[in-house]
Amino acid sequence: MAENKLADMSTKFAIQILKLTENIKGHYSLSNQLERSGTSIGANIREANYAHGKPDFIAKLQIALKECYETEYWLELFVKSDILNRENGADLYIQCGTLRRLLIASINTAKGGKHDG
Repeated sequence: MAENKLADMSTKFAIQILKLTENIKGHYSLSNQLERSGTSIGANIREANYAHGKPDFIAKLQIALKECYETEYWLELFVKSDILNRENGADLYIQCGTLRRLLIASINTAKGGKHDG
């Protein structure tokens, strides 16, 4: 059930990232990085659902987690450089943080204990 919630949330997040990057003028290489990391979260979550065993499942979720951290970095950079207004950036940053926490919880559950992700 958590994976479906993760898949749904990450898809919604990816759509918002795509809409955001579509409206950013200039800074193509930076917006491309944000687009790639922000959409990769959901792609890796989906791949995890078809993993070849528990280690592969965990590895895919860990990749999605890394993409979350990268996306948070790009969002922070965009806000601090005034490419993205603080309100829009804060909302996306909060959503990304929620995905990150859910991924950490899912990874910990899959590992069978409490770990720091």
